Amino acid sequence: MDKVKKIIIISSENNVKEILNFCFDGWGYEVFLRDSLKPNDTEFVKKISPDVIVFDIQSARKEQLDICRMLKKDFATAFIPVIALINKRQLRSQLLSLEQGIDDYLIKPPDPLDLRIRIEMLIRRAQHSIHANPLTGLPGGKILEDILKEKLSAGGPFSFAYLDIDNFKYFNDVYGYHKGDRIILQTSHMLCSAIKNFGNDDDFISHIGGDDFAFISTLDKYEKICQGIIQNFDQIIPFHYSEADRKQGFIVARDRTRTIRNIPLMTLSIAVVNREYTSSFKSTIEISEKIAEIKRYLKTIPESKFMADRRDTKLPKIKSPQVNRRLKESAAYKPLGQILLERNALSQEHLDEALCIHWKKEVLLGEILKELGFINEEELQKALAVQKDTFAYTKPA
Repeated sequence: MDKVKKIIIISSENNVKEILNFCFDGWGYEVFLRDSLKPNDTEFVKKISPDVIVFDIQSARKEQLDICRMLKKDFATAFIPVIALINKRQLRSQLLSLEQGIDDYLIKPPDPLDLRIRIEMLIRRAQHSIHANPLTGLPGGKILEDILKEKLSAGGPFSFAYLDIDNFKYFNDVYGYHKGDRIILQTSHMLCSAIKNFGNDDDFISHIGGDDFAFISTLDKYEKICQGIIQNFDQIIPFHYSEADRKQGFIVARDRTRTIRNIPLMTLSIAVVNREYTSSFKSTIEISEKIAEIKRYLKTIPESKFMADRRDTKLPKIKSPQVNRRLKESAAYKPLGQILLERNALSQEHLDEALCIHWKKEVLLGEILKELGFINEEELQKALAVQKDTFAYTKPA
Protein backbone atom coordinates (compact mmCIF):
# COMPACT_ATOMS: atom_id res chain seq x y z
CA MET A 1 0.00 0.00 0.00
CA ASP A 2 1.38 3.41 -1.03
CA LYS A 3 2.27 5.87 1.70
CA VAL A 4 -0.13 8.84 2.00
CA LYS A 5 1.72 12.01 1.05
CA LYS A 6 1.59 14.95 3.46
CA ILE A 7 1.51 18.58 2.33
CA ILE A 8 1.68 21.80 4.37
CA ILE A 9 0.04 24.80 2.66
CA ILE A 10 1.02 28.19 4.12
CA SER A 11 -1.03 31.20 3.01
CA SER A 12 -2.98 34.01 4.63
CA GLU A 13 -5.41 34.04 1.68
CA ASN A 14 -8.38 31.82 2.49
CA ASN A 15 -9.40 31.31 -1.14
CA VAL A 16 -5.92 29.94 -1.99
CA LYS A 17 -6.02 27.54 0.94
CA GLU A 18 -9.59 26.42 0.21
CA ILE A 19 -8.94 25.66 -3.47
CA LEU A 20 -5.66 23.83 -2.84
CA ASN A 21 -7.08 21.97 0.15
CA PHE A 22 -10.05 20.80 -1.93
CA CYS A 23 -7.84 19.61 -4.79
CA PHE A 24 -5.07 17.91 -2.82
CA ASP A 25 -7.47 16.29 -0.39
CA GLY A 26 -9.30 14.86 -3.39
CA TRP A 27 -6.01 13.55 -4.80
CA GLY A 28 -5.38 11.62 -1.59
CA TYR A 29 -2.93 13.95 0.16
CA GLU A 30 -3.08 14.62 3.89
CA VAL A 31 -3.33 18.43 3.97
CA PHE A 32 -2.21 20.76 6.78
CA LEU A 33 -3.18 24.46 6.52
CA ARG A 34 -1.35 27.38 8.16
CA ASP A 35 -1.77 31.14 7.87
CA SER A 36 1.93 31.71 8.49
CA LEU A 37 5.07 30.21 10.02
CA LYS A 38 6.55 31.34 13.33
CA PRO A 39 10.04 30.48 14.63
CA ASN A 40 8.70 27.75 16.93
CA ASP A 41 6.75 26.23 14.03
CA THR A 42 9.86 24.41 12.88
CA GLU A 43 9.00 21.79 15.53
CA PHE A 44 5.52 21.58 14.02
CA VAL A 45 7.09 20.85 10.63
CA LYS A 46 9.38 18.19 12.11
CA LYS A 47 6.47 16.50 13.86
CA ILE A 48 4.37 16.29 10.69
CA SER A 49 7.39 15.46 8.48
CA PRO A 50 5.61 16.55 5.29
CA ASP A 51 6.58 15.40 1.81
CA VAL A 52 6.36 19.00 0.56
CA ILE A 53 5.65 22.55 1.77
CA VAL A 54 3.73 25.06 -0.37
CA PHE A 55 4.57 28.62 0.70
CA ASP A 56 2.59 31.68 -0.45
CA ILE A 57 5.37 34.26 -0.80
CA GLN A 58 2.93 37.14 -1.43
CA SER A 59 1.49 36.79 2.04
CA ALA A 60 4.82 36.10 3.72
CA ARG A 61 6.91 38.53 5.72
CA LYS A 62 10.71 38.57 5.71
CA GLU A 63 10.94 36.68 9.01
CA GLN A 64 8.82 33.89 7.57
CA LEU A 65 11.18 33.56 4.61
CA ASP A 66 14.02 33.33 7.13
CA ILE A 67 12.24 30.30 8.61
CA CYS A 68 12.41 28.64 5.19
CA ARG A 69 16.16 29.04 5.30
CA MET A 70 16.19 27.67 8.85
CA LEU A 71 14.38 24.56 7.63
CA LYS A 72 17.03 24.04 4.96
CA LYS A 73 19.84 24.29 7.52
CA ASP A 74 18.25 21.75 9.87
CA PHE A 75 19.25 18.19 8.99
CA ALA A 76 15.81 16.87 9.97
CA THR A 77 14.00 19.14 7.49
CA ALA A 78 16.66 20.02 4.90
CA PHE A 79 15.38 17.57 2.29
CA ILE A 80 11.72 18.63 2.44
CA PRO A 81 10.95 20.38 -0.89
CA VAL A 82 9.60 23.93 -0.55
CA ILE A 83 7.63 25.32 -3.49
CA ALA A 84 6.69 29.00 -3.56
CA LEU A 85 3.58 30.72 -4.93
CA ILE A 86 4.57 34.21 -6.00
CA ASN A 87 3.10 37.17 -7.83
CA LYS A 88 4.92 37.82 -11.10
CA ARG A 89 5.59 41.44 -10.09
CA GLN A 90 7.31 40.25 -6.90
CA LEU A 91 9.51 37.66 -8.59
CA ARG A 92 12.45 40.00 -9.23
CA SER A 93 12.48 41.51 -5.72
CA GLN A 94 12.15 38.11 -4.02
CA LEU A 95 14.75 36.34 -6.17
CA LEU A 96 17.40 36.26 -3.44
CA SER A 97 14.95 34.68 -1.01
CA LEU A 98 13.98 32.08 -3.57
CA GLU A 99 17.61 31.13 -4.05
CA GLN A 100 18.25 30.74 -0.34
CA GLY A 101 15.25 28.78 0.85
CA ILE A 102 12.95 27.72 -1.99
CA ASP A 103 13.31 24.73 -4.32
CA ASP A 104 10.79 25.74 -6.98
CA TYR A 105 8.04 28.28 -7.67
CA LEU A 106 4.77 28.89 -9.54
CA ILE A 107 3.26 32.23 -10.52
CA LYS A 108 -0.02 33.08 -8.77
CA PRO A 109 -2.75 32.15 -9.18
CA PRO A 110 -1.49 28.58 -9.64
CA ASP A 111 -3.25 25.96 -11.69
CA PRO A 112 -3.79 23.12 -9.15
CA LEU A 113 -2.90 20.44 -11.71
CA ASP A 114 0.34 22.25 -12.64
CA LEU A 115 1.14 22.54 -8.95
CA ARG A 116 0.50 18.85 -8.38
CA ILE A 117 2.79 17.84 -11.25
CA ARG A 118 5.51 20.20 -9.99
CA ILE A 119 5.14 18.79 -6.47
CA GLU A 120 5.34 15.16 -7.61
CA MET A 121 8.52 15.94 -9.53
CA LEU A 122 10.04 17.70 -6.52
CA ILE A 123 9.18 14.81 -4.20
CA ARG A 124 10.73 12.29 -6.59
CA ARG A 125 13.87 14.41 -6.93
CA ALA A 126 14.13 14.85 -3.16
CA GLN A 127 13.75 11.12 -2.54
CA HIS A 128 16.51 10.40 -5.03
CA SER A 129 18.78 13.02 -3.42
CA ILE A 130 18.30 11.54 0.03
CA HIS A 131 18.93 7.96 -1.02
CA ALA A 132 21.48 8.49 -3.81
CA ASN A 133 25.12 7.75 -3.13
CA PRO A 134 26.95 11.08 -2.73
CA LEU A 135 30.10 9.88 -4.54
CA THR A 136 28.65 8.26 -7.66
CA GLY A 137 25.16 9.76 -7.71
CA LEU A 138 23.67 6.30 -8.28
CA PRO A 139 20.52 5.24 -6.37
CA GLY A 140 21.29 3.79 -2.94
CA GLY A 141 20.10 0.75 -1.03
CA LYS A 142 16.67 2.12 -0.10
CA ILE A 143 15.70 2.75 -3.73
CA LEU A 144 17.10 -0.64 -4.71
CA GLU A 145 14.95 -2.37 -2.09
CA ASP A 146 11.84 -0.54 -3.34
CA ILE A 147 12.57 -1.60 -6.95
CA LEU A 148 13.11 -5.22 -5.87
CA LYS A 149 9.79 -5.23 -4.00
CA GLU A 150 8.06 -3.91 -7.12
CA LYS A 151 9.66 -6.65 -9.22
CA LEU A 152 8.59 -9.35 -6.75
CA SER A 153 5.08 -7.96 -6.56
CA ALA A 154 4.79 -7.89 -10.37
CA GLY A 155 5.60 -11.61 -10.44
CA GLY A 156 7.70 -11.58 -13.62
CA PRO A 157 11.23 -12.90 -14.17
CA PHE A 158 14.34 -10.82 -13.49
CA SER A 159 18.03 -11.13 -12.65
CA PHE A 160 19.46 -9.43 -9.58
CA ALA A 161 23.25 -9.14 -9.34
CA TYR A 162 25.34 -7.99 -6.38
CA LEU A 163 28.91 -6.78 -7.09
CA ASP A 164 31.67 -6.70 -4.49
CA ILE A 165 35.29 -5.61 -5.01
CA ASP A 166 37.65 -8.16 -3.43
CA ASN A 167 40.56 -6.71 -1.41
CA PHE A 168 39.33 -3.13 -1.79
CA LYS A 169 39.81 -2.44 1.93
CA TYR A 170 43.51 -3.27 1.71
CA PHE A 171 43.98 -1.02 -1.32
CA ASN A 172 42.27 1.77 0.61
CA ASP A 173 44.54 1.20 3.62
CA VAL A 174 47.74 1.27 1.55
CA TYR A 175 46.92 3.89 -1.10
CA GLY A 176 44.51 6.12 0.84
CA TYR A 177 40.83 6.98 0.58
CA HIS A 178 41.33 9.46 -2.29
CA LYS A 179 42.62 6.75 -4.61
CA GLY A 180 40.01 4.41 -3.16
CA ASP A 181 37.30 6.83 -4.30
CA ARG A 182 38.76 6.70 -7.81
CA ILE A 183 38.34 2.91 -7.79
CA ILE A 184 34.69 3.34 -6.79
CA LEU A 185 34.08 5.97 -9.49
CA GLN A 186 35.69 3.85 -12.19
CA THR A 187 33.80 0.73 -11.14
CA SER A 188 30.58 2.73 -11.28
CA HIS A 189 31.50 3.89 -14.79
CA MET A 190 32.34 0.32 -15.85
CA LEU A 191 29.02 -1.01 -14.57
CA CYS A 192 27.06 1.73 -16.34
CA SER A 193 28.99 1.03 -19.56
CA ALA A 194 28.37 -2.73 -19.31
CA ILE A 195 24.64 -2.14 -18.85
CA LYS A 196 24.64 0.28 -21.78
CA ASN A 197 26.54 -2.14 -24.05
CA PHE A 198 24.97 -5.45 -23.04
CA GLY A 199 21.79 -4.72 -21.05
CA ASN A 200 18.36 -3.18 -21.56
CA ASP A 201 17.30 0.47 -21.58
CA ASP A 202 15.25 0.02 -18.39
CA ASP A 203 17.82 -1.97 -16.38
CA PHE A 204 18.45 -0.62 -12.86
CA ILE A 205 21.85 0.18 -11.31
CA SER A 206 22.52 0.86 -7.63
CA HIS A 207 25.52 1.86 -5.53
CA ILE A 208 24.61 0.34 -2.18
CA GLY A 209 27.62 1.85 -0.44
CA GLY A 210 31.38 1.46 -0.16
CA ASP A 211 32.55 -1.04 -2.78
CA ASP A 212 29.15 -2.74 -3.13
CA PHE A 213 27.06 -2.28 -6.29
CA ALA A 214 24.02 -4.01 -7.75
CA PHE A 215 22.02 -4.18 -10.94
CA ILE A 216 18.69 -5.62 -12.04
CA SER A 217 18.37 -6.93 -15.57
CA THR A 218 16.70 -9.74 -17.51
CA LEU A 219 17.52 -13.44 -17.64
CA ASP A 220 18.90 -13.19 -21.17
CA LYS A 221 21.24 -10.25 -20.46
CA TYR A 222 22.90 -10.70 -17.08
CA GLU A 223 25.68 -13.06 -18.23
CA LYS A 224 26.95 -10.67 -20.91
CA ILE A 225 26.79 -7.78 -18.41
CA CYS A 226 28.82 -9.73 -15.84
CA GLN A 227 31.36 -10.85 -18.42
CA GLY A 228 31.68 -7.32 -19.79
CA ILE A 229 32.34 -5.58 -16.48
CA ILE A 230 34.68 -8.33 -15.25
CA GLN A 231 36.80 -8.16 -18.41
CA ASN A 232 36.94 -4.36 -18.21
CA PHE A 233 37.72 -4.44 -14.47
CA ASP A 234 40.60 -6.91 -14.88
CA GLN A 235 42.05 -4.90 -17.76
CA ILE A 236 42.06 -1.48 -16.15
CA ILE A 237 42.00 -1.67 -12.33
CA PRO A 238 45.62 -2.94 -12.01
CA PHE A 239 46.79 0.43 -13.38
CA HIS A 240 45.58 2.07 -10.17
CA TYR A 241 48.49 0.31 -8.43
CA SER A 242 52.12 1.35 -8.63
CA GLU A 243 54.18 -0.32 -11.35
CA ALA A 244 56.06 -2.36 -8.74
CA ASP A 245 52.88 -3.65 -7.08
CA ARG A 246 51.31 -4.31 -10.45
CA LYS A 247 54.28 -6.42 -11.61
CA GLN A 248 54.51 -8.47 -8.43
CA GLY A 249 50.73 -8.95 -8.34
CA PHE A 250 50.17 -8.05 -4.70
CA ILE A 251 50.54 -5.37 -2.02
CA VAL A 252 51.88 -5.79 1.50
CA ALA A 253 49.25 -4.96 4.13
CA ARG A 254 47.95 -6.01 7.53
CA ASP A 255 44.87 -8.21 7.62
CA ARG A 256 42.07 -8.07 10.19
CA THR A 257 44.23 -9.94 12.71
CA ARG A 258 47.00 -7.33 12.23
CA THR A 259 49.18 -9.96 10.51
CA ILE A 260 51.31 -8.68 7.60
CA ARG A 261 50.31 -10.46 4.39
CA ASN A 262 50.74 -10.32 0.64
CA ILE A 263 47.31 -9.18 -0.56
CA PRO A 264 46.44 -9.95 -4.21
CA LEU A 265 45.35 -7.18 -6.55
CA MET A 266 41.65 -6.34 -6.52
CA THR A 267 39.20 -8.62 -8.33
CA LEU A 268 35.43 -8.62 -8.75
CA SER A 269 32.87 -11.05 -7.30
CA ILE A 270 29.33 -10.98 -8.67
CA ALA A 271 26.56 -13.01 -7.01
CA VAL A 272 23.40 -13.39 -9.10
CA VAL A 273 19.87 -14.47 -8.22
CA ASN A 274 17.57 -15.29 -11.11
CA ARG A 275 13.84 -15.20 -10.46
CA GLU A 276 11.63 -17.05 -12.92
CA TYR A 277 7.83 -17.01 -12.98
CA THR A 278 7.74 -20.16 -10.83
CA SER A 279 10.61 -19.15 -8.55
CA SER A 280 10.19 -19.63 -4.81
CA PHE A 281 11.68 -16.19 -4.03
CA LYS A 282 8.91 -14.21 -2.37
CA SER A 283 10.72 -11.46 -0.46
CA THR A 284 13.82 -9.28 -0.53
CA ILE A 285 15.02 -11.05 2.62
CA GLU A 286 15.11 -14.40 0.81
CA ILE A 287 17.01 -12.84 -2.08
CA SER A 288 19.46 -11.18 0.31
CA GLU A 289 20.12 -14.46 2.11
CA LYS A 290 20.82 -16.30 -1.14
CA ILE A 291 23.10 -13.49 -2.36
CA ALA A 292 25.07 -13.68 0.93
CA GLU A 293 25.42 -17.46 0.51
CA ILE A 294 26.79 -17.14 -3.04
CA LYS A 295 29.12 -14.28 -2.00
CA ARG A 296 30.66 -16.36 0.78
CA TYR A 297 31.53 -19.06 -1.72
CA LEU A 298 32.85 -16.64 -4.35
CA LYS A 299 35.18 -15.04 -1.79
CA THR A 300 37.11 -18.33 -1.62
CA ILE A 301 38.04 -18.05 -5.32
CA PRO A 302 40.92 -15.68 -6.19
CA GLU A 303 40.01 -14.52 -9.73
CA SER A 304 37.21 -12.21 -10.86
CA LYS A 305 34.08 -14.32 -11.27
CA PHE A 306 30.29 -14.46 -11.20
CA MET A 307 27.87 -17.16 -10.18
CA ALA A 308 24.10 -17.45 -10.48
CA ASP A 309 21.60 -19.31 -8.34
CA ARG A 310 18.83 -20.75 -10.52
CA ARG A 311 15.92 -22.28 -8.69
CA ASP A 312 13.66 -22.75 -11.67
CA THR A 313 13.90 -26.15 -13.35
CA LYS A 314 13.48 -24.57 -16.80
CA LEU A 315 16.97 -23.07 -16.48
CA PRO A 316 20.13 -25.20 -16.41
CA LYS A 317 21.96 -25.23 -13.10
CA ILE A 318 25.32 -23.49 -12.82
CA LYS A 319 27.38 -25.70 -10.52
CA SER A 320 30.56 -23.64 -10.66
CA PRO A 321 31.35 -19.93 -10.90
CA GLN A 322 32.17 -18.34 -14.24
CA VAL A 323 35.77 -17.14 -13.91
CA ASN A 324 37.56 -14.70 -16.20
CA ARG A 325 39.72 -16.96 -18.35
CA ARG A 326 41.18 -14.17 -20.48
CA LEU A 327 43.67 -12.87 -17.93
CA LYS A 328 46.69 -13.04 -20.27
CA GLU A 329 44.80 -11.15 -22.95
CA SER A 330 43.68 -8.60 -20.36
CA ALA A 331 47.27 -8.12 -19.25
CA ALA A 332 48.23 -7.10 -22.81
CA TYR A 333 45.77 -4.19 -22.76
CA LYS A 334 46.77 -0.68 -21.75
CA PRO A 335 44.25 2.12 -21.18
CA LEU A 336 44.70 5.37 -23.07
CA GLY A 337 45.74 7.33 -19.99
CA GLN A 338 48.52 4.86 -19.15
CA ILE A 339 49.91 5.05 -22.68
CA LEU A 340 49.99 8.85 -22.52
CA LEU A 341 51.75 8.71 -19.13
CA GLU A 342 54.40 6.32 -20.45
CA ARG A 343 54.97 8.58 -23.46
CA ASN A 344 55.38 11.58 -21.10
CA ALA A 345 52.61 13.33 -22.98
CA LEU A 346 50.56 13.81 -19.81
CA SER A 347 51.03 14.29 -16.07
CA GLN A 348 49.34 12.11 -13.47
CA GLU A 349 47.61 15.17 -12.03
CA HIS A 350 46.09 16.10 -15.41
CA LEU A 351 45.06 12.50 -16.05
CA ASP A 352 43.28 12.30 -12.68
CA GLU A 353 41.37 15.50 -13.41
CA ALA A 354 40.26 14.28 -16.84
CA LEU A 355 39.34 10.80 -15.60
CA CYS A 356 36.96 12.18 -12.96
CA ILE A 357 35.10 14.07 -15.69
CA HIS A 358 35.16 10.99 -17.93
CA TRP A 359 33.68 8.73 -15.27
CA LYS A 360 30.96 11.14 -14.20
CA LYS A 361 29.92 12.57 -17.57
CA GLU A 362 30.46 9.57 -19.87
CA VAL A 363 32.48 11.71 -22.32
CA LEU A 364 35.37 10.08 -24.21
CA LEU A 365 38.63 10.52 -22.29
CA GLY A 366 40.55 11.64 -25.36
CA GLU A 367 38.02 14.39 -26.08
CA ILE A 368 38.19 15.62 -22.48
CA LEU A 369 42.00 15.72 -22.53
CA LYS A 370 41.93 17.80 -25.72
CA GLU A 371 39.21 20.11 -24.45
CA LEU A 372 41.18 20.79 -21.26
CA GLY A 373 44.26 21.54 -23.35
CA PHE A 374 46.33 18.71 -21.81
CA ILE A 375 47.14 17.04 -25.17
CA ASN A 376 46.73 17.88 -28.84
CA GLU A 377 45.15 15.84 -31.65
CA GLU A 378 48.51 14.50 -32.86
CA GLU A 379 49.43 13.16 -29.40
CA LEU A 380 45.99 11.58 -29.06
CA GLN A 381 46.19 9.80 -32.40
CA LYS A 382 49.66 8.42 -31.65
CA ALA A 383 48.44 7.03 -28.31
CA LEU A 384 45.34 5.52 -29.92
CA ALA A 385 47.56 3.84 -32.53
CA VAL A 386 49.62 2.24 -29.75
CA GLN A 387 46.46 1.13 -27.98
CA LYS A 388 45.05 -0.37 -31.16
CA ASP A 389 48.03 -2.74 -31.30
CA THR A 390 47.15 -4.17 -27.88
CA PHE A 391 44.24 -6.47 -27.16
CA ALA A 392 41.03 -4.78 -25.95
CA TYR A 393 37.88 -6.69 -25.11
CA THR A 394 35.75 -3.55 -25.10
CA LYS A 395 36.03 -0.39 -27.18
CA PRO A 396 38.67 1.91 -25.64
CA ALA A 397 37.47 4.95 -23.76
